[in-house]
Amino acid sequence: MHVTGLEGAIRIMILDWVVSPARAAGAAGLVLAYAALCARVAWVSKQKRIDIERDNDVPAGQSQWPAVLVVYASQTGQAEGIAREATRMLRESGLRVTLLPIDSITTENLNAHERSLWIVSTTGEGDAPDHALHFVQQVLPQGADLRAHEAQVLALGDREYQQFCAFGEQVQAWLVAQGANSELVCVDNMDRATLRSWQSRINELKQGWLGEEGDSQPPVAMQEEWLLPPTSTPFTLERRTLLNPGSQGGALYRLDWVVKNGDLPEWESGDLASLRVPADREHARDYSIASIRADGHLQMLVRQSVRADGTPGVASSWLCMGMKQGDSLDISVRQHSSFRLGDNAARPLILIGNGSGLAGLLSHIKARIAAGRSDQWLVFGERSPEHDAICAQQLEQWLQDGQLERLDLAWSRDVAEKTYVQDVLLKQAEMLKSWVARDAAIYVCGSLQGMGQGVHQALKQVLGDECMQTLTQSGRYRRDVY
Repeated sequence: MHVTGLEGAIRIMILDWVVSPARAAGAAGLVLAYAALCARVAWVSKQKRIDIERDNDVPAGQSQWPAVLVVYASQTGQAEGIAREATRMLRESGLRVTLLPIDSITTENLNAHERSLWIVSTTGEGDAPDHALHFVQQVLPQGADLRAHEAQVLALGDREYQQFCAFGEQVQAWLVAQGANSELVCVDNMDRATLRSWQSRINELKQGWLGEEGDSQPPVAMQEEWLLPPTSTPFTLERRTLLNPGSQGGALYRLDWVVKNGDLPEWESGDLASLRVPADREHARDYSIASIRADGHLQMLVRQSVRADGTPGVASSWLCMGMKQGDSLDISVRQHSSFRLGDNAARPLILIGNGSGLAGLLSHIKARIAAGRSDQWLVFGERSPEHDAICAQQLEQWLQDGQLERLDLAWSRDVAEKTYVQDVLLKQAEMLKSWVARDAAIYVCGSLQGMGQGVHQALKQVLGDECMQTLTQSGRYRRDVY
C-alpha cells in the first residue's frame, strides 16, 4: 500500500498480526464484539421506527390512520425539505398527515392510507437514496392492494445524468402495478416552474380532500406559495484561493464568504449552501459548507468543471472566475439532515472522501474539535502529492496536535504505487473493523463515480452486506456523493 502524507507528516499504522494464542483470543473477542455491534445497530434501527410512529401519533395497531401519508426518499436533503413543507401545509389546512422516510414504509401502513404523496430523489446513475435500501429490497418485491389508493409522485433528478428520475419512475411503476391511481411529475434540478405546477396540483387536491373529510373547521384559503426556497442572505466574497496550482485536474478554489453585518445564518456541520448564479437563475446549485459558524465565515471548495462537450460549467465558472473579490451573491443555508452528525456526534468518526468532497468532511472535523473530540480518522484521496495537497498545512497541524487520531492520504498520480481511498480501506481492513467495533460512524463525501462506488464496495467486502445494511438503516453510514 502506498499511503503518503506531507513533508514528514506521514503516519502509517500497520497491524502486524502474529499467530499466537493471545492474538487468536483477541481476534475472537473482536469477532464477538463485532457481532454484538451489528445486533445493537439492528435494535437501534427498530427503535427509530417506533419513535417515528410515536412522533406522528400513530400507535401500533391503531385503526384510525391519518388522511394523507407523505413519504420522502432523500440523499441531499432536498426531497426531505419539500416533504416537510408539504406536511406542514396540509396539517395547517386541517388534514391529518403522517410523515415517514421511505425506509419506514411497509405494505401494511401503505394499505391503511387512501392517499399518499411521494417526494423521492434519484442519486447517481439511477440509484435510490441510501436510506431507501429497505424499501427497495423488502417492499418493492411485495404486492399490495392499492386499487382504492390515490398517489402523487414528485421525482427529483438532474437531466445531466442519463437515468434522470429513474427511482421516482420505479416507485410510480410499482404504485400503478398495485392498482393505485398515481400521477408522476419529474423535476429537473429543482426547476422552479415545475415545482410551482406541482404545488398548484397539491393545493387543488387539498381542497377536495378537505371537502371529503367533512372537517368541522372551515378550510384555509389556498396558498399560492407554500413551497418557498430557503431564506437567502447576501454574502460577500471575501477571498478566493486556488488550492491546486499545476494540477492535472480542474482548478479547485476555496471561497470564503462573509456577511457585512457579521450576522451569519445558523447551520450545522454537514449542511449545504444553495445559490443561483446570475447566468442561470432558474437552477439552484448546492455546495458543501467546509466551515462551522464559529469560524466567522462560510467556506466552500469549488471545482471549476467542464461538461462532456467541453463547455465550462455555468455555476462553477462564475464562482471560480466570473465573480470578483468584494462581489455579493445571495446564498441560502440548507439543512442536510442525512449528512449531519446527529446521534453520531458522540461516536468515533471515519471520514472518507476525495477532491472537493473534503469540504463536507472538514466541517465535521472542525465541529468535533470544537466539541473537544479527537477520535476521527480521515481517509482522503487526490491526484498528485505535489499539486493536489489540499488543505495540507491544516490537516498536518490537526494530526500533530492530536486532533486527528489518524490520517491516510492516497495519491493516484506522480507516485511509485497508484493508490485510491478504497485501496486504503481494503489494506487497513482490521483497523476498519476495530473502529466500527468501537461504535464508529462512517461518512463519505465526494464523487460518486470511482470513489463513492469503490468505497461502498470496499466497505461491503470488509464489513459484510448485513452489517452495512444495519449501519445504513441506523444512520451510521452516511454519504454525500455526486
